[in-house]
Amino acid sequence: MDKVRLAATKIICDVTTKGAWANVALAQMLRQEKFSDLDRKFCTELVYGTVKAGASLDWKISKYLKRPLAKVDEKILAVLRVGLYQIFFLDRVPNSAAVNESVELAKKFCGLSASKFVNGVMRSAVREPHKSDFPTGDDLQSLALRTFHPLWLVKLFVEEFGLEAAKQLLAFDNTDPPLCLRVNCLKSTREEILDALKNFGVQAEPSTLAPEGIICTGHGALDKFQPLRAGLCQVQDESSMTAARLLNPAAGEFVIDCCAAPGGKSTHLAELMNNRGRIIAADIYETKLERIKQNAARLGIKIIEPLLIDARELGDKFFGQADKVLVDAPCSGLGVLRRKADLRWRKTSDEDLPTLQGEILLSAAKALKRGGTLLYSTCTITRRENQEVVEKFLSAHEDFKLIEMQTLLPHVTNTDGFFSAKLTKE
Repeated sequence: MDKVRLAATKIICDVTTKGAWANVALAQMLRQEKFSDLDRKFCTELVYGTVKAGASLDWKISKYLKRPLAKVDEKILAVLRVGLYQIFFLDRVPNSAAVNESVELAKKFCGLSASKFVNGVMRSAVREPHKSDFPTGDDLQSLALRTFHPLWLVKLFVEEFGLEAAKQLLAFDNTDPPLCLRVNCLKSTREEILDALKNFGVQAEPSTLAPEGIICTGHGALDKFQPLRAGLCQVQDESSMTAARLLNPAAGEFVIDCCAAPGGKSTHLAELMNNRGRIIAADIYETKLERIKQNAARLGIKIIEPLLIDARELGDKFFGQADKVLVDAPCSGLGVLRRKADLRWRKTSDEDLPTLQGEILLSAAKALKRGGTLLYSTCTITRRENQEVVEKFLSAHEDFKLIEMQTLLPHVTNTDGFFSAKLTKE
């Protein structure tokens, strides 16, 4: 039995039955298994591809079933999902290999009778592939099926950006994201890390968006990349690197990062401050604060103080004390759908995030000194969570002035989606 396909199937099953996050489950599996680079890539493709296809893949599977999809055992469904993903979306895998390996996998994973069922479904799909062709046309349901997005999200994007831009965004969400690194300017330079990556066999280029950023376009596992392990650089998308740059902290200042975990922006702020001053890195989860401590220690940063606190309480605790405040607010994450394969299927259309975002922004404002700077940012791309939150805040606070507003749309900038608004307190 193919260990790579087995690993992918177990992860898919955990995602659907236990609520596991695909990226976390995959990382754990790859640490356990001693796969070659080729096998690691194949396993990653199977997991992310199958999870990303989600309901669209299930729609295809349903065309070959004689019973409702909901009545098929989840373990059997996991085998079918991985198997049919290979048949319909991986051209380099022969159909015979996908069928045979899925049948063998079903025997071990689900039992003999299940393997016969899997064999029948898989062979039907091979014989009649056009039976499950996605509908053509630009109606929202057809777009949702073809682009692997829930219908409500397609509708939202069309309303927000128009049909043609929405189609570009939906297509972008299904592209492979590059690995981005942020150089730790306390310990190294971008030129040194680029040279080290080249010697390590990684294709990389400097980011045009962030002076500390590096985009890795071709790479294997970087677990053994010494500069990363030694804290000379940090994994962080280039779009999120713009937050610390926009806030522009100075050495010796008191800065609050209201929603700090896992610490990417906090550590970036500390590096820009030359490790001098004070940074409160707040979060409501103890385990996430530990990650901040670990990241700071690896990067050699001494000025970050992790604090277990609800961001809505920071204003009272540090009233009028901070020179700079960063609000990287909890959000729908609709700007990072290409990077988080299962996020699109977990979101709903009725989340009331703007209320929470507004409450955190209000608390941050209280913590800021007169003359201080506040940056509100999210990794989402809708007006409801971005411009409207800022506009509502400004309409109620005449002592704040908008200095700069920036929206990075994925299909336009070829980065993760990111919004930021820079305000000052007069």
